[in-house]
Amino acid sequence: MAAPSSPHTRILVIEDDEVIGRHLETGLRGGGYACTWCRTGASGVAEVSRTDPDVVLLDLGLPDGDGVDIARRLRADHPSLLIVILTARSDEIDVIAGLDAGADDYLVKPFSLSVLLARLRAHLRRRPAATASQEAPLSVGDLTVDTVARRCLLGGQEIMLRPKEFEVLALLARHPGAAVSRETLMEQVWDENWFGPTKTLDVTIASLRRRLSEAAAARAGVHPPEITTLRGHGYRLESSTPSSN
Repeated sequence: MAAPSSPHTRILVIEDDEVIGRHLETGLRGGGYACTWCRTGASGVAEVSRTDPDVVLLDLGLPDGDGVDIARRLRADHPSLLIVILTARSDEIDVIAGLDAGADDYLVKPFSLSVLLARLRAHLRRRPAATASQEAPLSVGDLTVDTVARRCLLGGQEIMLRPKEFEVLALLARHPGAAVSRETLMEQVWDENWFGPTKTLDVTIASLRRRLSEAAAARAGVHPPEITTLRGHGYRLESSTPSSN
């Protein structure tokens, strides 16, 4: 991944509003990014497949489809893509739907260009380095997290995770049985100066629990570790053992 504000960091804007789209395109290029602008969901999806950008800024209110569905499709086809949704919908349920569909973050319109650029820098700083450290695979019960290969396996079966899901799980797996605060998770997985919404962490944890549960249900005799909520503090990953009767 190129360094933040590098012209080699490619950003695709999928936005139908002429004024907003032009403003974003001009501002992002002025901020040092390579930027392409598409006005429909269909052209945006095609552009992602054709050019493989680093970041997609995705409007939820597109004329040819629901942005939530597009986010879900992009996440399924491009697991490492950074997706930031842009929405005029301030209702929490709409925001959560977008995050749960696979977006990494969101901004509610109207927003300032300086906030968007700061948010992008925060995300890009947290992207995996080109050369991974030689950390040994982490094991918690039947779960293995390989940070070098960026693979997660439960009972030997790989689980496909979004980038932030993987990073949260890896951080918890580095400290099995220990409490990890929300602040630590936000600082180390998102950014030390993060000022965005923390509900992204809640959605990421909920999605992780669901993926682990679904993977365990598909493989008999496998018991995923539990992500325990510590109210007022954070989370703890602990090995789950089958009940004895």
